[in-house]
Amino acid sequence: MFAVIQFPGSNDDRDMRFAVKSVLGAPAELVWHKSAELPTDTAAVLLPGGFSYGDYLRCGAMARFSPVMAAVKRFADAGGPVFGTCNGFQILCEAGLLPGALLRNRDLHFVCEVSPLRVERDDTIFTSRTRAGETLHIPIKHGEGAWFATPELLARVEERGQVVLRYLENPNGAVADVAGITNERGNVFGLMPHPEHAVEPAFGGTDGAKILGSLVDHVLGSGA
Repeated sequence: MFAVIQFPGSNDDRDMRFAVKSVLGAPAELVWHKSAELPTDTAAVLLPGGFSYGDYLRCGAMARFSPVMAAVKRFADAGGPVFGTCNGFQILCEAGLLPGALLRNRDLHFVCEVSPLRVERDDTIFTSRTRAGETLHIPIKHGEGAWFATPELLARVEERGQVVLRYLENPNGAVADVAGITNERGNVFGLMPHPEHAVEPAFGGTDGAKILGSLVDHVLGSGA
């Protein structure tokens, strides 16, 4: 079962559940942020986009202290797949589950558009339906989406192959055009664009289904 975490201010939680459950055919349920434990049948965790806690202090800075995040960390530490999109990516960075930080966009403007992305790796559990070098078109909508890392951290991330997707037309000033990265182990993934908004031809195309569908394949293929 896919556990879609709801924080105060989440607004893509139901879209994520719809994409996984109604379009891709995998079981998915909403889990409130005050839950101290994940459901016992959780096979993957999804942290959706939105404005958790109104984005006070920094995006994701307060959500990292929600009770459910301790359970998410235990799940990730045990090797369970965790995927955060937009605000979910910010929360994962704030919680120390992913490297770097998400800063204000370069031009200090909120951006909302379909962004072309290049697949850097197709050998992850989040990109098995893609091919390296392929261009995906996935919507973005954020004001603090510029991934930042020091030169030393960036060098380590690049050396370990943690960059999974890059912007072809950098919309926010992200270092090295980074749109999505994994942790070293490869089971935690953060992505600023919104694949849940690109799973139907009539609404933003279907390239997002390649990302979410890859994770569905991994979960269902493992028998979870």
